[in-house]
Order: sequence, then structure tokens, then C-alpha cells
Amino acid sequence: MSSSKPVRTRFAPSPTGSLHIGGLRTALFNWLYARHSGGQFILRIEDTDQKRYDPDALRILMESLTWAGLDWDEGPDKDGPYGPYVQSERLALYQEWADWLVTNGHAYRSYETPAELEASRKAREAQGLPPGYDRGHRELTAAQIAAYEAEGRPTVVRLKMPLTGEMHLPDALRGTVTFDAGQLQDTVLLKSDGFPTYHLAHVIDDHFMEISYVMRAVEWLPSFPIHWQLWQSFGWEAPAYVHLPVMLNPNGKGKMSKRNPPRDAHGRLIPVLVHDYIAAGYLPEAVDNFLANIGWNFGGDREVFSMAEAIERFDLTRINEANSAFPPDKLDWLNGVYLREMPADELALKLRAPIEREGWTASDEELRQIAPLVQPRIKTLNDVVEMAGFFFREPFIPAGDEQFAAKGLTPAQAAALLDKARAALEAVPGWTHEALEAAMRELAEAEGLKVKDLFNPLRSAVTGQLVSPPLFESMAIIGRQASLARLAATSARLAGNEAS
Repeated sequence: MSSSKPVRTRFAPSPTGSLHIGGLRTALFNWLYARHSGGQFILRIEDTDQKRYDPDALRILMESLTWAGLDWDEGPDKDGPYGPYVQSERLALYQEWADWLVTNGHAYRSYETPAELEASRKAREAQGLPPGYDRGHRELTAAQIAAYEAEGRPTVVRLKMPLTGEMHLPDALRGTVTFDAGQLQDTVLLKSDGFPTYHLAHVIDDHFMEISYVMRAVEWLPSFPIHWQLWQSFGWEAPAYVHLPVMLNPNGKGKMSKRNPPRDAHGRLIPVLVHDYIAAGYLPEAVDNFLANIGWNFGGDREVFSMAEAIERFDLTRINEANSAFPPDKLDWLNGVYLREMPADELALKLRAPIEREGWTASDEELRQIAPLVQPRIKTLNDVVEMAGFFFREPFIPAGDEQFAAKGLTPAQAAALLDKARAALEAVPGWTHEALEAAMRELAEAEGLKVKDLFNPLRSAVTGQLVSPPLFESMAIIGRQASLARLAATSARLAGNEAS
């Protein structure tokens, strides 16, 4: 199934919290298809669930989409000919068309009280019947309706679904999908508070906003018959429905959930919300590339591509209908690729945020010097904290004895070696990484040591770490005074430990 209308896709999140990473993937697919087709991508806010409404969620949703580069053509902050784009501002339209459905025999008003519904539920359970509404008010007489109205009972509007037979519905990705009408419910369309349910609101909005493709998660497939019945009842041309595969936990069991956060093969928690990925130091380009790879195939076995390239190729035939496990290691790898390809000056600007979150300060010049050193070694922006924190951490934390013991050195031997290195370094006239390395290679030869047997203890003394960016480039950035002070402090601590 495809649509004969101009391509207009939409992303319609509920403002009930931060955007789920799976929601971002759904938005990405809609955006890619709209851009590929020269159509429009619309942001619509479905805020009819007032109990779960979060006043901060709209801002967070829009921040997440903007971070990912998914610009919309019409939305709450970008007016268009089909607004408003927030459902709570469209209530009169839903009520009008709910009344139309009742008047024309496609829906009915249901007057049961909560207590009556609960009694019905228990009766069905006792009879071994499946749960759900028993259609008790589907065929009320005019007299019964008048009596309930006279009581002032709250009412809901329910859709009249077929009672028997099968429904054969078209899905642009999955082909014809068949449902047993006897298993379907007369679902609520309009609640007693005057707010519509998702079922009614999205059909009316998609019609009046001229949406031509509804691309949403396959979790909505069981509700597809309700929505199709609404399109048929209204007599409107339905958009093409595309039920996208969902992202599963890395083990392939169950979808990713913020209530039960998944873990990777190393036991680490995997972020579920988009803002967590932002805070974790992932790049939007990498996240977009990663999400596009889950459930869609660029072709030619390519895994790294820009969104401009994806737009050129994005079509529905390349979407895989099967659900896919979320591969966190692949995202780390992709993010590393994008970090390494980034201009060093641009990376320097991005490193400021994780450094300042630690309470450290760094000058622009320091960041420009450090960026090319860490660039080949980090997978996320936040890795700079562990890799290069020794540049900024005050007071400096010297390496423990275990780092030198791992190199086969007692505290006294390590202290003596560092004293010799410090004396040689004090004599170096120009504090450049070339001059520093030359001096230490000369010392290693004079002492009859392999280069690594000097460089590794020196690294631990200057950085406090076993692993760091290139040693002598790091020392050049730290500077003569601070580097020599760190060597002296580490040596003194080692000598003191030996004496005690």
C-alpha cells in the first residue's frame, strides 16, 4: 500500500517524559522519508492523556529532536496551514466528529458507572470470557438513553466494531494483515472529560493535516483495526500505514524499557532516553547513523554514512519488518569513528562540557592542545574525563605503588629512577615534546634500560595513570614547573613508603 497524496509524515509524541531512543528512531524514519520524497515532516503533540502530562516534556522532546538534527516543517513552534499542532487545542474538532459518528450510527454513547463496569468485568471473568467491555450499551433504546441522560450520568463514546468475520488490512511494509473481528473491542473514542483517546484524535488529525504516511512502531499494529474502522466510518481516504520494527534489548528479549533498563554484555546499564545519550557524550551524527542501521539497510554493506546520504537512499523497501536487538558496542564504535573524523578544533569545543561538569576549568588553548591527543583514543566525549583528567585535577593524585610494582619496581627503585629522570629533564632547555623524548631516550640508554621501562614509570608519575595520551606531548602541555613538581611529589611519596 502506498499513498497517492503528496508525502507528509508526522511524529506525534506524548509529552509524558523524556524521549525514548526508540521514539527518536521512529522520528528519524519519518523525517528521512519526508526529506527523501521532497515532502513535509510535521511535529504534532498528542497531549490528551492529561493524567500523565508533564509540563517540561514538550521542551525536552523538542530539544532532543533538535539535537538529532530532525527539523520539522510544521509544529507547535512553527505554524502552518493545518494547526494548531497540540491536541489539547483541538478538542472542539474531536467532539464534533465524535458526535457525527454517533449520529450516523458508527459509534454510541455508553453510560455505565465505574462500579457497573467493574461488576461486568468480574462477571465475564467468572464465566471464563476474555476481558473487555461487554457491549452492554451498544443497542440502548431511546427511552433508556433518555433515562440515563436525565440521571446526569457521565458518558463516553465507543466505536462500533464489526462483530464477526475477518478484517484484511493493508500495511505498506508487511502486506495484508488479517484480524479476527470477533476478538476486537468497542473501544472508547471520547472520554467523559471531553478529551479524545489516541484512536479518535490521531485519525481526525491525520485527515485534516493531510498526512499521507503514518510510520509508527509495530506495537500499534493490534490497534490498526480500530483506526481502519474509523477511516471507513468517516469515509475518508486513509494514509499508508507503516508499522516499524521495534528495538529489543541487546539479548533480543523484550523491548528496551526505562522501567527495567537493559544492560550490555559487560553488565553496564544502557541508556534508554535520548537525553541520557546526550549526557553520556554521544554525537548526534553517530546516534542518527546508528539508529538508521537498526531496521533499515543503506545497501552495499555500508554502516557509516551521513544523513544526507541516507536521505538519498531512504525508501520503504529497505526497511526490515523484523524486530532487531540493540547493539550498544556498535554505537560506541560508530561514535568513535565520528570523533576521529571531526576537525580537532571542533572536538576541542565539544570537550569543554564534560570537563566543566567535573568542576574543572580549561582554557581554549589547553583544549586545542589536548583534543588531537585524545581524539584517537576516546569513544565518547565523556571519555576525556578518564583519559585526560590528570591535566585539570587539583590537587594532583600521584600514582599508587601498585602501578610501579606492575613494572617490577620497588618503591625505592621507582623513586631513584624518577629522581634521575627529573634531573635530566631539568636540564632540557626547550620544553617541547621532541626535546623531552630525546632526553629520556638518552637517559634510558645510559641506564641500560629498555625505553618502555623508563617511559611507563614516568607516565605513572606525571599522569597518575597507566594509560594516557602520548606522554611527552602531555608533559609539554602540563608544562615544565608542574611536570617536575609531579615527579618530585611522586618520588617523595615512594621514598616515604619505602622508609615506613
